[in-house]
Amino acid sequence: MNKKIELIGVPVMFGQQKFGVDLGPEAIRYAGIITRLKRIGHEVIDSGNIDVPRVEIETFQNHQMGLRFYDEILAYSQVLMTKVSKSIQNGYFPVVLGGDHSLAIGSISGVCEHYQSLGVIWYDAHGDLNIPEESPTGNVHGMSLRVLAGEGDETLVNLGGYAPKVTSDRIVLIGMRDLDYGERQYIKKHNIKTYTIADIDELGIKQVIQESISYLKDRTDGVHLSLDVDALDPNETPGTGTKVLGGLTYRESHYALELLQQSGLITSMDLVEVNPLLDQGNYTAEQAVALLGSFFGETLL
Repeated sequence: MNKKIELIGVPVMFGQQKFGVDLGPEAIRYAGIITRLKRIGHEVIDSGNIDVPRVEIETFQNHQMGLRFYDEILAYSQVLMTKVSKSIQNGYFPVVLGGDHSLAIGSISGVCEHYQSLGVIWYDAHGDLNIPEESPTGNVHGMSLRVLAGEGDETLVNLGGYAPKVTSDRIVLIGMRDLDYGERQYIKKHNIKTYTIADIDELGIKQVIQESISYLKDRTDGVHLSLDVDALDPNETPGTGTKVLGGLTYRESHYALELLQQSGLITSMDLVEVNPLLDQGNYTAEQAVALLGSFFGETLL
């Protein structure tokens, strides 16, 4: 079934410490995302990039204490929340192009305004489940899912006036291979459905996705897919800032997205952490576009 898709760019790098991820939305556009989705048969509008605070390079390089760039992240999260909510209200499937993974605070907060029991698939090498007092870096892109689950900075947690945005029994983590101690304890305490890379090796990606679909379908009324390109092995997506060896393959990820598309469960998504300054000839953005093609129904025949 053809969709009405709205692309929303979020050129932010405040959630982490490497230059270039703010260029991700333009790299993905340059790699041909609009043409590719239209060729599949979808209606696509590109609403451009949301306004984000200006990056002061010297401040960015030297900002080390506490929650890094808290004010900037709060400001753009509020703007993004409103933008995503309006996209859904207007009948579109929002695809949020990042930018770093701190953007999920705003995007998922906007999606939640339209669902009573939103589920989240976090397709990532990392859990992003830290809280400020346990974070080894102060990077908010490593705290975004914990914020959405109702823990962390009070103002971010209550963005939009309510919390949590998603409960632990409606979260599925896929591709985990780098978890901090506090994140591991949180996952165990709340019994969050988690597939590490070892689980994927043992079960195969088909069973992992089928189990995820089965787990979420009866307990949610919509599912947001938050896809970090570092879920894939760095050989597949070199242009990203937090590389972890031993990740998902290109083919596994295509098949995973094909299965998610066929399920009809996914109602919105993020595509994050493409960093063209760390890339080779825009290769990672091209891979990201190909993955979106598979998710939105592209077939060989």
